[in-house]
Amino acid sequence: MRVASSPPKAGRDWTPYWFAAPVALYLLLFQGYPLVQELYLSFTSTALLAPDQHTFVGLQNYADLFTQEDFHQVLLTTATYTLVCVVAAIALGLGAALLLDAPFRGRGLARALVTIPWAAPPVAVALIFVWIYNGQYGIFNHLLGALGGAAGLESWLDSPARALPAVLLTTVWQIFPFAAVVILAALQGVSPELREAAVIDGADRLSVFRAVVWPTIQPSVALLALFLSIWSLRRFDLIWLMTQGGPIGSTNTLVIELYRRAFVYRDLGQGAAVGMVGLSMALLITVVYFRYTQRAERAKGQR
Repeated sequence: MRVASSPPKAGRDWTPYWFAAPVALYLLLFQGYPLVQELYLSFTSTALLAPDQHTFVGLQNYADLFTQEDFHQVLLTTATYTLVCVVAAIALGLGAALLLDAPFRGRGLARALVTIPWAAPPVAVALIFVWIYNGQYGIFNHLLGALGGAAGLESWLDSPARALPAVLLTTVWQIFPFAAVVILAALQGVSPELREAAVIDGADRLSVFRAVVWPTIQPSVALLALFLSIWSLRRFDLIWLMTQGGPIGSTNTLVIELYRRAFVYRDLGQGAAVGMVGLSMALLITVVYFRYTQRAERAKGQR
């Protein structure tokens, strides 16, 4: 007996689009429109006290920025801060994740304790480390003196040579637990059978990590690097509370420069231009990430 098949549905199934519509509308209203407005603002000369009175100046704001040596230093500081934060956080997070993935007594408590720096409010972290780096009563200089280092009485945050390393140390201390949790979750997806097979074949721990563990967690680490890069580019609270971009601009990043030009110098046009430069850097990092993932997928498909 032949059963008649149901006729195919006419037209397109709009159900997925209806589910995606609220998110798209939210992004369009609260992300897209302000972004377009900021882009237009970057082509104008606009004062903070008179935002409705602006003069179109074209690319003049960008020309002024890139002809200033101070802004070149801001770009270098931002790149250095972002690179060190990402590399150090992933390296420490990977080491912590490998330790927490191994079976030992009290592992659950250790996994909970490692997240404390990430859960701490940036304001509290900044205030604590400002005290730690103080030259007179901070414990950092006393610890260096006890270890035989040249401590001195100068606050680390008042030194142009030491301020950026101090801010980087604080930032990495706070963000590496997030990297550890993400990598630890990725380690749970590594096949125990593959590990055991590699050990039976005579592979040492480093070889097992390189041949079995790393290929499994590599996509998660790449995505983590993308998130950490973007977050480092836009981090404001910790740097501002600790140094306000000083001393002598040694910790002045793009977001600090944006705030200073827009709300201290009261030039919204140049502040918006600085913001668009930061957005361009974030988009460049995102493009590099997607190119990397596409190449990795093609290489995986050819195996």
